[in-house]
Amino acid sequence: MQMENKPEGLEDLFQKMKEYAEVQVNLLRLKGVRKLASSLSSIVSSVILVVISGAILFCFTIGISLLVGDWLGKTYYGFFIVGGIYVIAGIIIYRMRNKLIKRKVTDKLIRELLD
Repeated sequence: MQMENKPEGLEDLFQKMKEYAEVQVNLLRLKGVRKLASSLSSIVSSVILVVISGAILFCFTIGISLLVGDWLGKTYYGFFIVGGIYVIAGIIIYRMRNKLIKRKVTDKLIRELLD
């Protein structure tokens, strides 16, 4: 009688192993979806923040340009001066892009994906 029970026991064992593997695959899939959703929400919120900051910066740029132009007597002087400041800032940021931007973004993405 015990010989007849062993095949059934093995079949049960294989069935449970199969169910366990399916549960593990589903768990990994759900964890992946959670990581992806977390990363995408972080990216979307960052993009929204950049757009709002850009709009604020645009308004301040116009105001400062008009103010400087008023001080100098010609409105377009203010726009040239503020534009020149942005060119200088752009060159500095471009030269330091790996230290300032690339490394920080990469670190943040890695933290989001591995958390």
